[in-house]
Amino acid sequence: MQSFDLVISGAGMVGLTLALALKSSGLTVAIVDPKAEIYELSDEPELRVSAINVASQKVFESLDVWPLVLASRAQAYTHMHVWDKDSFASIDFDHQQVNQDNLGHIVENAVITNSLLAVAKQSEHITFLTPDSVVKVDVNDHGCFIQTQNGEILSARLLVGADGGQSKVRQQANMPQTFWDYEQTAIVATVKTALPHQQCARQVFTEAGPLALLPLWDEHLCSIVWSQDTVKAADLLSLDGVQFGRALTAAFDNKLGVTEVVSQRQSFPLTMRYTRQWLKPRQIVLGDAAHTIHPLAGQGANLGILEAGALAKKLIALTEQQLDIGEVKNLRSFERESKNEAVKMIATMEGFKRLFHGENPLLKLVRGVGLTAVNQLPALKQKIIMQAMGVS
Repeated sequence: MQSFDLVISGAGMVGLTLALALKSSGLTVAIVDPKAEIYELSDEPELRVSAINVASQKVFESLDVWPLVLASRAQAYTHMHVWDKDSFASIDFDHQQVNQDNLGHIVENAVITNSLLAVAKQSEHITFLTPDSVVKVDVNDHGCFIQTQNGEILSARLLVGADGGQSKVRQQANMPQTFWDYEQTAIVATVKTALPHQQCARQVFTEAGPLALLPLWDEHLCSIVWSQDTVKAADLLSLDGVQFGRALTAAFDNKLGVTEVVSQRQSFPLTMRYTRQWLKPRQIVLGDAAHTIHPLAGQGANLGILEAGALAKKLIALTEQQLDIGEVKNLRSFERESKNEAVKMIATMEGFKRLFHGENPLLKLVRGVGLTAVNQLPALKQKIIMQAMGVS
């Protein structure tokens, strides 16, 4: 049996961020993951990207990870343009409105995890158990005992599930979930635009769902996230590359000229999941294991990263006070505050989805008047930008 203070299931952004944030805590950490290896990037952009806000950037800076991200591939965006197709509703955001160098960065997920792994592999307090996975968990008054796929037996004071939407830790602990089908499918791909993106993140709301064009490091390359009603998404996926590019150009009102798809297309169904109980004796879940939200605002990754930072802060405080890091009563305040932030984000995304979905004339008028009014109120726009950047 190997004993650790903390065992983390999952070597994604959230699990690695938590592990690295405990580097000066004195706690021993094990990470269990089927594949915790640095991924060899090709010359082509990866299809899955995240919009990393300023708050998450500050977390990565504190962990000495951000310089590696910038040295690999990342694109700052300084502007945002959002509009409603076939109506007068639109709004613009600019980095100068909040006296910042940028509003955030578009970064491939693989670049982020590679950078986190590169630092974590050099950290003496972190032990990697890979390729492996958690298969069974037993808890008693003295600790948490974990059996892995490879037959390892681990003991820990706390087991953290950072193992995604289908979390085995959450399932083993029977943590109840609320979920609903957004009845939409997200299509992701890399596209080449005739006109340069000018470091601007763009999003248009169509009657069947939002389409985001996110700038990549090449001024003519963007990553798309096209969330459409499931039937409409199936129709789009049935098109060949040229036809899909034409549909994309039309949906985007030809803002960047003719758009050409230069990668394969991937799709995945969109489901809201909210774990009603994140915490059980010596077990806790974070990130996608605790919640999944609609990608229309690109805040899912940031929510998980900030949760990891907040949990690390809590565990360090408990260690300094010589309190048990696995007791429910000692972690309850973290769970309460994190669940509150997650619920607010879920409600906001659901509100946006309903407001901007469909062709209801009254809703079109409401969002047209609303966005136009907000666009003329600098103080309110500044508050919205700062909230999105995570620095409010």
